[in-house]
Amino acid sequence: MLARRIIPCLDCDLAVPQGRVVKGIEFKRIRYAGVPWELAAKYDEQGADEIVFLDITASHERRETMVNVVRKTAENVFIPLTVGGGIRSVEDARKLFTAGADKVSINTAAIKNPKLVTEISKFFGSQACVVAIDAKRRYLGTKERERAEKEGKIIVETSQGPCWFECSVYGGRKFTGVDAIRWAMEVEALGAGEILLTSMDRDGTKDGYDIELTKAVSERVRIPVIASGGCGTLEHFEEVFKKTKASAALAASIFHYAEYSIGEIKEFLRSKGIPVRFE
Repeated sequence: MLARRIIPCLDCDLAVPQGRVVKGIEFKRIRYAGVPWELAAKYDEQGADEIVFLDITASHERRETMVNVVRKTAENVFIPLTVGGGIRSVEDARKLFTAGADKVSINTAAIKNPKLVTEISKFFGSQACVVAIDAKRRYLGTKERERAEKEGKIIVETSQGPCWFECSVYGGRKFTGVDAIRWAMEVEALGAGEILLTSMDRDGTKDGYDIELTKAVSERVRIPVIASGGCGTLEHFEEVFKKTKASAALAASIFHYAEYSIGEIKEFLRSKGIPVRFE
C-alpha cells in the first residue's frame, strides 16, 4: 500500500506586501497565523510530505498569484509545493513553475474554462495539475430530491439525510450549481492528476473530515484525492484514511497553532497500521 501523505495548507492573504498566512472557519472569520515561507520551512523540517499554498483572494480580486512568495519559499524548502489561487491561463501556471512550484491548483478557472485543465496537463504533465473542489452540502426534501435526480445530481445518503454537494468558486463566495462528485469525475477525464477536495461545511471546525464526501469522490476516481476541511485530532487522520480512499490529508489550524507536529501525527498513524513516509 502506498504511504499516505500529510500536507499542511497555508492559506495566504497578500493584502500586506510580504504576505501572511491566515485561517478561517467555514471560509469566514479569518485570523492571522504566520509568515508563509517561515511556516513552510518549519513544516519541511517536521517531515511534511508536501506544502499547499492557496492565495485565498486572488481569483476574487483578479490579482496575480504569489510568485514572489513561492520563489522565496522554494529557496529553502525542498518538498513539493502546490500553489493555487488566481491561475487563469497556462502562462499564469508557467510563472509559478518558474518560481519553484511543483504543482498548480485551479478551481474557479477550471469550472469557467474546463479546457484549461487539459492545457495545463498537456504542457506540464498531469502530475502537475491539481483541481481544487470546494464543496458544500445541499440537503434534499422529497420534492427537491426528485428535481435533483432529474438534473443528474449524484445524491449521497448521509447520516443527516440525503444531499448532493455543490461546487463553489472565488474562494467560497459564489456557488455554481455544479455537482462536486460529477465534476471530480469530469476533471479526471480532462487530464487532472490530483483532486484537492475541501468540505466547506467542515472547514476550520475541527469536527473531522467530511467522510461521506471524501468517500463518494475517492471511490469514483482513480487519481489521488487530498481530503481537506475539519481536521482537529489525531483520530481524524486515522478515520479519513481507514474509511475512504483518500491518498493524502491536508490540515491547517492544528499545525499553525502548534496543536500537533507532523511527526506526532505520523507516529500515531504508524501505530494504527497506516503507512506513512519518514525521512
